[in-house]
Amino acid sequence: MENLIIKGRIEALRNKMREQGIHWYLVPTADFHNSEYVNEYFKAREFLTGFTGSNGTLVLSEHVAGLWTDGRYFIQAEKELEGTEVTLYRMSEEGVLTITEFLQEHVQAGEKIGLDGRVIPAALGKQFAKIAGEKKAVLCYEEDIVDAIWTDRPPLPKNRVILLPDKISGETVRDKLKKVHSKMRELGADTFVLGKLDDIMWLFNLRGSDISCNPVALSYAIITLNASMLFVQDGVITKEQAESLGVPLQIKSYGDITQVIQTQMKGKRVLTDIRNINYTIFNKIEENNKVIEEKNPTDLLKAIKNPIEIQNIRETYLKDSVAVTKFIYWVKKIIRNKTITEVEAADYLDSLRRQIPGFLDLSFETISAYKENAAMMHYTATPANTKVLEPEGMLLVDSGAQYMGGTTDVTRTICLGAISSKAKMHFTYVCMGMLNLLNARFLYGCTGCNLDILARELLWSIDTDYKCGTGHGIGYILNVHEGPQSIRWHSAAQGDDTAFEAGMLVSNEPGVYIEDEYGIRIENIMLCQKGNKNKDGQFMYFEPLTFVPIDREAMDISLMTKKDMVRFNQYHKDVYEKISPFLDEKERIWLKEATQPF
Repeated sequence: MENLIIKGRIEALRNKMREQGIHWYLVPTADFHNSEYVNEYFKAREFLTGFTGSNGTLVLSEHVAGLWTDGRYFIQAEKELEGTEVTLYRMSEEGVLTITEFLQEHVQAGEKIGLDGRVIPAALGKQFAKIAGEKKAVLCYEEDIVDAIWTDRPPLPKNRVILLPDKISGETVRDKLKKVHSKMRELGADTFVLGKLDDIMWLFNLRGSDISCNPVALSYAIITLNASMLFVQDGVITKEQAESLGVPLQIKSYGDITQVIQTQMKGKRVLTDIRNINYTIFNKIEENNKVIEEKNPTDLLKAIKNPIEIQNIRETYLKDSVAVTKFIYWVKKIIRNKTITEVEAADYLDSLRRQIPGFLDLSFETISAYKENAAMMHYTATPANTKVLEPEGMLLVDSGAQYMGGTTDVTRTICLGAISSKAKMHFTYVCMGMLNLLNARFLYGCTGCNLDILARELLWSIDTDYKCGTGHGIGYILNVHEGPQSIRWHSAAQGDDTAFEAGMLVSNEPGVYIEDEYGIRIENIMLCQKGNKNKDGQFMYFEPLTFVPIDREAMDISLMTKKDMVRFNQYHKDVYEKISPFLDEKERIWLKEATQPF
């Protein structure tokens, strides 16, 4: 069935392209800060294609309408693009060109490539400029022509920020700036232009609400060795708040960033991260300054949690694990006697979290996916499409929250009744992979590329894989996905070679996704710690933060080794000891049975 609304929007954009002589136009999923998740104002790609995933780029010409997205969204994108004329390009799949390769192959001499440079990271903008130069084409990066056809576009968000007290942040702004200044001196920079929202919030101990589930505010920062400037929407931070930070700080209007760069920054040695500063601002900086292209020093500093943050995180994850455990008990019991839907299950879990002291918001929209819906990694149930849960098959629930004390993320796949032997095999291998990684001992210097095989090895042994990473960093009252650390077998090839440091949080979430059948994911969050140090070096290990039972009913114990059983039983012993004191009698009896050793 044709999607006439989407076809109409694409044709309207093509008309604008014709008016301005633009042959190719690119629309990514990004805001002015290369954020992973964006405010409604920035969802231009979703407006044009109907695809709702968090990652995707539309490439449009007179005869081409292509959507590039990653393996998390292949199934979802295929369904949502149906009837739109937009072709799905499955990123990283064999034979699929990247966007830059596609443009290199198809752009002709004299053609114009258009894009809004404010929503393109400088690193990618430079690649497009290189292609344009090689093809004797023209790159026009000040072309937000989507705005002309999006007549009911939502306004830019503008919400007040809050300041974190020292007992929550664990470190003053002054102390954080000293560390940043030290790194600037080391790199030979006298100025640092920062555009990454969670880094800015961390550095100034601020939190906002301009992006749903992400406690950030639209902002830029310019940091010198003597003072700083913070660019925010007018009125979102008071003079008193700024003064209370205890550092020399000027508050500027959000939209003044380019003017200040052009008028007050000349002949400077400017540190900026081309992965996160947008292409428009990068070009303004480069006009009159020496650019030092390095990773934001705030990225690594933010990722290593301080002792107060770690204490708060441990307490927060325990409370959050209690809520998820209570939810699993509720689902297991209610499914026998009452009909509920995916949405109702998600709503109940959300309600349990809202009762926890310090709750601020969800950390992402709860994923409650039954049977085949769980094969879509980031499926969202709505009242219009929600499935009814029955006493059979599996329910995958991926959820988390923002608390004044931490950001949580946990996934459990819950057996509601009979499942196939194949599903049990997949569930068991996913579980064992998760526990293999959780119990890792490794030398300092190892990256996620070194460790990823621990989670995938069993699945690879049966020629099965999952088309995403195994783990991502976690923010502290910030973005649920945080770098620079990650666990991905191909991370080194993508230039992501950050070694694990003590104090880093990382998720551990292998899975199996069988289209039209089921999805399985088991996710724990881990804290990296220092272990023994000897003549062979500094050894590291992971401390579990998540204590939620894993469904014994979905396990095939014939596939488990003795070591597997020891690890499984020990984890469940820890779950019972930590969680049972917070449960009522019926819940405690159930948990005792649910964590019985094999």
